Amino acid sequence: MLKLNEIKPAAGSNKQSRRIGRGTGSGRGCTAGKGNNGYLARSGAGVKPYFEGGQTPLTRRLPKRGFHSPFRNRFQVINLKDITGVNAGGKEITAELLYEQGLLQDKDRPLKILGQGELTKPFTIRAHAFSKAAKEKIEKAKGKAEAKGRG
Repeated sequence: MLKLNEIKPAAGSNKQSRRIGRGTGSGRGCTAGKGNNGYLARSGAGVKPYFEGGQTPLTRRLPKRGFHSPFRNRFQVINLKDITGVNAGGKEITAELLYEQGLLQDKDRPLKILGQGELTKPFTIRAHAFSKAAKEKIEKAKGKAEAKGRG
């Protein structure tokens, strides 16, 4: 049987790091394997991974494209077919209730209801936005679609 105190790594998997700059007898003393002076012999020296030898870097050669608005509303969307299975218990359906039932990933992000599927029960649904089809289907099932505004 395997015991925790007897677990060892596979042979050869743990290699000791080479200790440089520990005297001439070690074979890596004196200049510590860095050669005689120069840029690379200094502490902290070394070329950054993106440095291209003075050539204009790729990140500056590529054109800038597009624009991303910091004020964009990123809606979470849910279809009516997903709402039909929700156990509302006579209450209204809100983002918080959908979050508790595991249908939404984030209760704080704005919610938009889309019209795929049919609604069988008359629910009062509160969301930040509704598609035209969703609003029609909710009202057709004698429910209410209450919009809170756009996030």
